[in-house]
Amino acid sequence: MADVQALVAHQDDDGNIDLVHETVDTSFLPDGDVEIAVEFSGVNFKDALAVTPKGGVARSYPLIPGIDLAGTVTSSASSEFSVGDVVVAHGYDIGTGRHGGYADTARLPADMVVKLSGLSAKEAAAIGTAGFTAAMSVEALITHGITPSDGPVLVTGATGGVGSVSVDLLAAAGYEVIASTGKSEAADLLRSLGATEVIGRLPEEGEKVRALGKSRWAAAVDCVGGPTLAYALSTLNYGGVVAASGLAGSADLPTTVHPFILRGVTLAGIDSVQLPIVNRRALWAKLEGELKPRHLDDVTTDVSVTDLPTSIKTILSGGVTGRTRVIVAGEW
Repeated sequence: MADVQALVAHQDDDGNIDLVHETVDTSFLPDGDVEIAVEFSGVNFKDALAVTPKGGVARSYPLIPGIDLAGTVTSSASSEFSVGDVVVAHGYDIGTGRHGGYADTARLPADMVVKLSGLSAKEAAAIGTAGFTAAMSVEALITHGITPSDGPVLVTGATGGVGSVSVDLLAAAGYEVIASTGKSEAADLLRSLGATEVIGRLPEEGEKVRALGKSRWAAAVDCVGGPTLAYALSTLNYGGVVAASGLAGSADLPTTVHPFILRGVTLAGIDSVQLPIVNRRALWAKLEGELKPRHLDDVTTDVSVTDLPTSIKTILSGGVTGRTRVIVAGEW
């Protein structure tokens, strides 16, 4: 049995959680068809919740967190994968119910793994769950018939991982993008990604969310939830669509039926966790081609896996802009 270098989360009897570097052997890993030398992972809000008392996402401890991982296959019992294949994996119970990407080795069922041909592991990790969710959101708007000629598209939480990649993808597809953020210092970055206009958080301070507000957008990508999502729904054009994937602001939705029955709007839920592997692989193929984000380097910050305890605290406090890629290989 080979040694595995990992960050392992432990919970004590009082509910406190510690994330510590440990050397374990491969018997610590769950069963699976594909063994992967992990090169990169990521930091997502869900990763932070997995090591937060009462975070509500981890099923049990000890746990190697990391809902994203990208690397190279080192052994395979599946005909779908060969040694040396570059792969990415995310979603399902990776990093929450089974050991994830914060280790130099991962073992997964074949039907959780995507083989890459047009992206490196480094690029795939920069996209990660957040970029994949952004791609799902943009695809949802297109599937519902929203075209650039229909009017502007609002992106809320625009400096986050999902939001920033959504701005990039929408602008590349020819949409007029209105980026909403509470981080005014990130306005130049958002414009460089393709945002036509950068505005503050919605609703504005003191502004009431009406059952139906003035129509402003053809569609929206919402990563915030709460009053922000309610505001977006109430201010959509007739037949508009919101692709909703987040609850960074709140899990509540203080709205009415009026946008749905009087303007025919659609609230499209975006879930990248349980998406079937066939659909997951198909979307990754698009991310290797026509949907590849243009500005990955501009929105990605690298951190060492050994620095993760600090990075996780930062994302919990809302201090992260864009994507955080975790370098795993060679960092122990």
